[in-house]
Amino acid sequence: MDIQQKLFALRDEKNAAFVARLIPNLNPETILGARTPDLRKLARELYKTEDVSGFLAALPHRYLEENSLQAFLIEQIRDFDACMAELERFLPYIDNWATCDSLRPPVFKKNRARLLARIPAWLSSEETYTVRYGIGMLMTHFLDEAFDPRYPDWVASVQSEEYYVRMMIAWYFATALAKQYEAALPYLTEKRLEPWTHNKTIQKAVESFRVSDEHKRYLKTLKR
Repeated sequence: MDIQQKLFALRDEKNAAFVARLIPNLNPETILGARTPDLRKLARELYKTEDVSGFLAALPHRYLEENSLQAFLIEQIRDFDACMAELERFLPYIDNWATCDSLRPPVFKKNRARLLARIPAWLSSEETYTVRYGIGMLMTHFLDEAFDPRYPDWVASVQSEEYYVRMMIAWYFATALAKQYEAALPYLTEKRLEPWTHNKTIQKAVESFRVSDEHKRYLKTLKR
């Protein structure tokens, strides 16, 4: 059984209809409805038992689940250089937020300095989901002990009319308000974000359980 047949064996039409509503920019006919835990399990099995280089090279894929599987296979790569090479090859083909946000290679955690070196190029990309991915990496790896006040500037400097980029900018700053409140707050008080992203940041921060009630009350006064 080839890899695509294995994916079709995981097909769930009811779940496919649900996923299609969550990712409206995709053609519903390209969504099989396979569930994420099953895809991650398949990725682990394939990576251990089969030569998956042919599948990884066969871009672009047709189905959402093929892209998800590609992401989860890349996550299995434990060598930073090899992982980054596959990621860079795949990024231009990512066409939805779900695949973009689920691709989190564990090897990056131990190689943050090398990961950081790649992020500026992603943020300046013409590809929507490459930019979103770069912001996501800053949010995932550089809002805790590796935080630097330069990084919110990088995100705020991203200029895009793309909904999925603007949403990620808002998500980044809402998370920053939870983890680095004093550093993140001036981006709202000084109106450094465009109005839609500014207000969406406040909305997401107010909805977050990680932001204190006191901070939420103040943030509500900053709506534009």
